[in-house]
Amino acid sequence: MKTSFRALLWVMLPIAVNAHAQDSADARVRIEDLFRAQDKVRNINQVAISPDGHQLAWSVLESAGGSHRIFLADREKPQSAVELTSGNQNCNQEEPAWSPDGKHIAFLSDCGSKGQKQLFIADAGETNQQPRRLSTFSGFISHPRWSPDSKRVAVLYVENATRTPSPVAAEGRQVGVIDELGAREVQRIAVTGVGGGAPVQVTPLGLYIFEYDWSPDGNAFVYTAASPPGDDNWYIAKLYRQAVVTPEPQLLYQSKLQIALPRWSPDGTSIAFIAGLMSDEGGTGGEIYIVPASGGSAKNLTPDRKSSPAWLQWLTNSQILFTEFVGGSTEIGTLSPKDGSIKAIWQGDQSIRASEEATSLAISADGRQTALVRASWNQLPEVWAGNIGTWKQITWLNEQIDLSLPTFKNITWSNDGFAVQGWLLFPHNYDPSKRYPMLVAPHGGPAWIATPVWRTSDFNTTIFTNLGYFVFFPNARGSYGQGERFTQANRRDWGFGDLRDTLAGVDEVVKNFPVDNDRVGLLGWSYGGSTTMIAVTQTQRFRAAVAGAGAANWVSYYGQNSIDKWMIPYFGASIYEDEAAYRRCSALTYIRNAKTPTLVVVGERDGEAPPPQSFEFWHALKELGTTTQLVIYADEGHGFSSEQDRIDVAWRTYAWFEKYMPPKAGSH
Repeated sequence: MKTSFRALLWVMLPIAVNAHAQDSADARVRIEDLFRAQDKVRNINQVAISPDGHQLAWSVLESAGGSHRIFLADREKPQSAVELTSGNQNCNQEEPAWSPDGKHIAFLSDCGSKGQKQLFIADAGETNQQPRRLSTFSGFISHPRWSPDSKRVAVLYVENATRTPSPVAAEGRQVGVIDELGAREVQRIAVTGVGGGAPVQVTPLGLYIFEYDWSPDGNAFVYTAASPPGDDNWYIAKLYRQAVVTPEPQLLYQSKLQIALPRWSPDGTSIAFIAGLMSDEGGTGGEIYIVPASGGSAKNLTPDRKSSPAWLQWLTNSQILFTEFVGGSTEIGTLSPKDGSIKAIWQGDQSIRASEEATSLAISADGRQTALVRASWNQLPEVWAGNIGTWKQITWLNEQIDLSLPTFKNITWSNDGFAVQGWLLFPHNYDPSKRYPMLVAPHGGPAWIATPVWRTSDFNTTIFTNLGYFVFFPNARGSYGQGERFTQANRRDWGFGDLRDTLAGVDEVVKNFPVDNDRVGLLGWSYGGSTTMIAVTQTQRFRAAVAGAGAANWVSYYGQNSIDKWMIPYFGASIYEDEAAYRRCSALTYIRNAKTPTLVVVGERDGEAPPPQSFEFWHALKELGTTTQLVIYADEGHGFSSEQDRIDVAWRTYAWFEKYMPPKAGSH
């Protein structure tokens, strides 16, 4: 039988969960309309600024399912933007990078080799000239970086890659000699000369490179790396230095936690980086460290800071520019490596980024001009540029988009001696004289943070404001934004202290806003899904729940997932050394307490939260007589790639809450 969406692998209960089939069909149409409206938004993925600060380049996804395109413009004349193209408009063109001398722009494009990105170079002043293709890669490439002399470009390269190198991507088939599966694909640094020639992989085959930076003299790299497989071993990556001409890395630093964003000082004497308890590659937060480039002891420059530095770049030898999470907001400041003094420059209730590195900025050579993409709960993404905090808007790509965006409020409360923060989104056409249902959405991680974004991933939770709900995003202990002590406060305590923080936040919201206390639901994805699973065994506070891509039994999860090393920093030992600690934090340990109607959804090829975890949780609820349903989506990974599947998840979620959190007769 054909359907309008991809086939589900299996469904354990009938598809329709609303009492009336017509109501369910109408709800699906409404949700599809909301997705279509969001799909008109042009997402700006990267922005780069020329060394002199006068020119900008940005990459735009014109529409959902479309291609990425790169545009160039003078910062003072943004209306004159022109497209940088290496072929027809169906090509994907991303990651523009200016050469240090300002004469060229390197970028990645699959023009002429659909699905296989290559490295291209264009003359910055010749927009009518056809860019030159520099490479003949066969595999996955990303993160182009120019050498300081503008004569070479480096990229990260996975030769003959069979999948996107990311733990959220769908896993390949687990057949054959399992020990060899993850080790077959190694991400290395490859260097190409501007004059052409075959790329040279300069780092050793035995190291999987995650992030890197050129030395100021162009003779060496600093990078974070571990032995393959990359998805799992990022959690034990170390900091290395290596000469370009020889694959003999020197170990500079080994953290007990995670490290990210190595950056060489302009004089070549020091390396700055961020270290802390991090749950996912790219989800950076922690404290800023510095280590001599020749090796030696590392120094923490931001000890006990009540925030979470997330990105950095040297401005001079005596000043580091960095961004950080403060509460649930974003802040930009400067840091002195000499004495650790910090000067705050700007803070906003926004999400910012300029590259694949979250919370990043694009900076001119003199550090005076910056460029970035800004977005918030009620602000669609656009490019801005200029002095920090007094940026001018450069693009108006989404000015004509007719999309209902929510109003919001920053909520703060105290619990167990911690200051806690969260975001409350208001229902569309909010009327304070009415009472509304509320959905509580703990984020993934646990070391991550809910910051203002116009569209959330996973459940696309923000659309529920258009369906008559408050939506509450708590940043409970374990989150970024309150300092490393707060981030580490839920080690060996998942589902307890963080749940108490969330429940206290719910009480705070219910006390101050017109939330129907009998219609509060819980939904989460990834760690948020795991939190949902254990929450329904600890409290009857939530009327209904939806658990996405969660883990119900950390004992069995440890041996099933593809990234088990992330658990060691949280528990201090493996499951085989301290089973009791894992069992204490598992929903299955307390499953007989679960009475809340719970929908469970997961991707068939999820390596981070394998489907057997959802199956085990559903099976227990079903046998114990608790209302439940399990849906497994064919071929999906930890992050869903099919929009029809994402629509289906949103529809089922809405229908579930509408059925199991109905309003009382006569109420709004």
